[in-house]
Amino acid sequence: MSPESRARPSASGRRRAAAPERLRILLIGEGATLAHAARPLALAAGLPKDRCQVSLALPERYQRWAPADVEMLPLQAQSPEVFAERLRRARPLYSQARLEAYFEEDLALIQASRAQAVVGDFRLSLAASARKAAIPYVSISNAYWSPDRPLRPLRPVLDRFAGWPAPLAELAFRLLAPAVLRWHAEPLDRLLQDHGLEPLGRDIRRAFTEADAILYADLPALFPDVPETPRHRFLGPVIWEPPSERPAWWGRLPEDKPLAYLTLGSSGEARLIGDLTAWLKGMGYAVILATAGRAELHGDDESVYVADFVPGYAACERADLVVCNGGSPTTTQALLKGRPVLGICSNMDQMLNMRAVQSLKAGFGLRADAVSRRAFEAAVNKLSGFRAMKAAANLASGVELADPAEVLLNTIQALLKA
Repeated sequence: MSPESRARPSASGRRRAAAPERLRILLIGEGATLAHAARPLALAAGLPKDRCQVSLALPERYQRWAPADVEMLPLQAQSPEVFAERLRRARPLYSQARLEAYFEEDLALIQASRAQAVVGDFRLSLAASARKAAIPYVSISNAYWSPDRPLRPLRPVLDRFAGWPAPLAELAFRLLAPAVLRWHAEPLDRLLQDHGLEPLGRDIRRAFTEADAILYADLPALFPDVPETPRHRFLGPVIWEPPSERPAWWGRLPEDKPLAYLTLGSSGEARLIGDLTAWLKGMGYAVILATAGRAELHGDDESVYVADFVPGYAACERADLVVCNGGSPTTTQALLKGRPVLGICSNMDQMLNMRAVQSLKAGFGLRADAVSRRAFEAAVNKLSGFRAMKAAANLASGVELADPAEVLLNTIQALLKA
């Protein structure tokens, strides 16, 4: 063999040296609330691009926040307004016709992306479509919906109970809840049956989580009764917030009074923002208010500082108290910064989440349809005390965060090898 031939690799050698093919992953964020888009956005950004070819399907309203190195695909999803209306009326969140349309769209997205695995955040139709496509499916959910623990439902804010005395509404809800929750799960069972798949027994927990693997985007300490298995794991907090500059007033926040961070996000009761701001101001707090574009309020540059969006993590760090809708994204930010959190809750997700936070004495939940100034001030005073502050600080100090994108990738790779 000549020196020249030894120096020049053969064609087969070049093939062996080629970089391995990247794993093709499709993420679908339903977009019913910002949280269901935020987690796929964060995971899409975090997955290593040298190992993964990532496609992300989101409704148009969220696509402006997509990472530049991720393939974006359009998603025709139910609007947050329709979703919220169905919640208030206690109707199934998705009709069977809607789920059937999602099923067809899922299959088209899987084909367009040539996905080897699909990840869904509240895209219930994937329980059927991913199986039809014969690819692994990972569901991103919250641990309070775990099928491995009993569900103790809490009465959400419902139109049909408006004006009812609270004890009577509670009694009616307890009597009706089992049947109503089965009714909510029925459309997915019908979708599965229509496509020759096994139904889930009209179990709302399974309807909200069913997948080859479930990853819970929560602090494990909040749900010590949820067991971990190879296919039911804690993903841990998936922190994402809309890219936003610190407002011009950020450097002028007062140092001589307590500071509250107030945001009701995309799914809280926006009508309460003005009252909550005034009540906090009346208690001597300065208020960082993030309206999410859902209220027309103006700051006074003394006690109230307003923007559509602020860096939430940084706001929690600056604040002494966080007031939000009780949902997991903002409560998790607050707890990771060791701040007690007051949840003004409307839907069952928020109430179940705040029940877990409250069980650790790091927060308190109030119903959005029954909040009064007196109850609000009592809750703020309670959370300003030593016990709540210490509980929140202890929770933060004990957290060891995994990399959610790495947990997701490891889970997908395990499913592909199974």
